[in-house]
Amino acid sequence: MSVKAVVFDIGNVLIEWNPERFFDAQIGAARRAEMFAAVDLHAMNERVDLGEPFRPQVMALAEAHPDWASEIALWHDRWIEMASPAIPRSVRLLRALRARGVPVFALSNFGVETFAIAEAHYPFFAEFDARFVSGHLRMAKPEAPIYAALERGTGMAPENLLFTDDRADNIAAAQARGWQVHHFTGSDGLAERLVVEGLLTEAEAA
Repeated sequence: MSVKAVVFDIGNVLIEWNPERFFDAQIGAARRAEMFAAVDLHAMNERVDLGEPFRPQVMALAEAHPDWASEIALWHDRWIEMASPAIPRSVRLLRALRARGVPVFALSNFGVETFAIAEAHYPFFAEFDARFVSGHLRMAKPEAPIYAALERGTGMAPENLLFTDDRADNIAAAQARGWQVHHFTGSDGLAERLVVEGLLTEAEAA
């Protein structure tokens, strides 16, 4: 099986995504843990990733939890700080693949508005050959339809796709469709895999 295109997740592959770290810095680890136990912020974020409007979702949650309202509002007002910084070597690998003429696609769980915020902040978001974003498609990983959408949209056979993602469930769903996969635990490992696949030389992957 030969890899003809590389599919990138974005969060924790190309940019860091760590709301807990942001809130630890803002309100302290203990208070952050208390808030995350009391307020299901990640469930709200999943609704945004499926296409629900960003600000109304955050503000509705803040209204439902008045004791945490000001902290919850930070999820909207300072969102980009949770989705920072870029992971430099991963971005270099993306660009090296493009320079070699290897198609690169994005497959990411992202809200419509949050993707626009990130796109304005990170110019390399515009460098994919195609992007499959959950908020626009109103479907998300690890459910099968979003993987099928990428296959249809790119015309690529599953066995010709190499998909990298930091979440094991997302990887397993792709593998079940016949995709080749790399569980992302750091840029060094991804670089090694791209060299093994013959997509980049060691110098290009540095």
